[in-house]
Amino acid sequence: MDVQAWNSQIAHLPGAHILQTWEWGKLKEANGWEMLPRVWQGPDGEIKAAALVLQRTISLGGFAARLRVLYVPRGPLLDWSDRTWRVRVLDDLQLLACKQGAIFIKIDPEVVIARGIPGGADEKQNDNGKTLANELVSRGWLFSSEQVQFKNTVWLNLTCSEDELLGRMKQKARYNLRLAERKGVKIRAGSQADFPMLYHMYAETSVRDGFVIRPEPYYQSVWQTFMQQGMADALIAEVEGEPIAGLFLFHFAGRAWYLYGMSRQVHRERMPNYLLQWAAIRRAKELGCTNYDLWGAPDEFTETDAMWGVYRFKEGLGGEVARTLGAWDFPARTWLYPLYTRALPRLLDILRRRGKVRAQQEVSL
Repeated sequence: MDVQAWNSQIAHLPGAHILQTWEWGKLKEANGWEMLPRVWQGPDGEIKAAALVLQRTISLGGFAARLRVLYVPRGPLLDWSDRTWRVRVLDDLQLLACKQGAIFIKIDPEVVIARGIPGGADEKQNDNGKTLANELVSRGWLFSSEQVQFKNTVWLNLTCSEDELLGRMKQKARYNLRLAERKGVKIRAGSQADFPMLYHMYAETSVRDGFVIRPEPYYQSVWQTFMQQGMADALIAEVEGEPIAGLFLFHFAGRAWYLYGMSRQVHRERMPNYLLQWAAIRRAKELGCTNYDLWGAPDEFTETDAMWGVYRFKEGLGGEVARTLGAWDFPARTWLYPLYTRALPRLLDILRRRGKVRAQQEVSL
């Protein structure tokens, strides 16, 4: 199977996602994973479901045996309201985990359990999401302590006009957008030549905001791969030719994602990120996207959550909260699974410390 065949097969499935594309799988292969793509067809040959399964072999606490974990990022893709197909897909994924000798298989399908803030006036429950959660529990799946992707996010509906999109923004967001224009902020398209500068800016952002990033070659590979395939755009905000903020807009199957954003401390009073996001929204509409995923919202919608400030910014753009099912694990080797989940936090702490040191070193250069 090749990139065109796979991407065309999954593009029309419900929940088609950038993290289920062939490009994402190949990038993960270059970083220690193996692709195990799966497709389910109906009697007429129609593709009913698909899963880009990633497999990783790991070492754990001196074990000589080859230990594996499986992960389906933002998948599998199917109509989750169709019980026949969800049962078949889950059966097959559980069987695959057992055949591969995996400790577990993790899925995090983009199944919405509710929209809006919990308890808010605009909250709308999704019974299908709750039904699936109950079925996973009955099958022996466990809500994962390792939520690789954001469980909650903010979506923008792009099917309306630009005037309507502006009207949906909070008054403060519209004001800041216009302020950025008045203060001389300009937006331009980025290229591969901008990658070193954008990574340095990303490192500065991570140190300032307290999150961990990977080494520069990883992001260079992601950005280059998707931009070369016409599936991503770099947008850069400048003041008098000086870059002060940037973002990468990914797009696939009529959807857009804001996966990476970066900014400097200088000129923050000019509100460049508002104008930058407006440029991203307009670009997504130009590409025919109907949904823009602003990528990430708090787990708990309280001011003490680390994501609260980011969420308020995204909410100001007129987005709607989408609360999803989150990541779930099926322990195929039940005696090893608790050992792995105890060892993983220690390993992640080590990696986070290394990542923070690396980012601080990058900023100090």
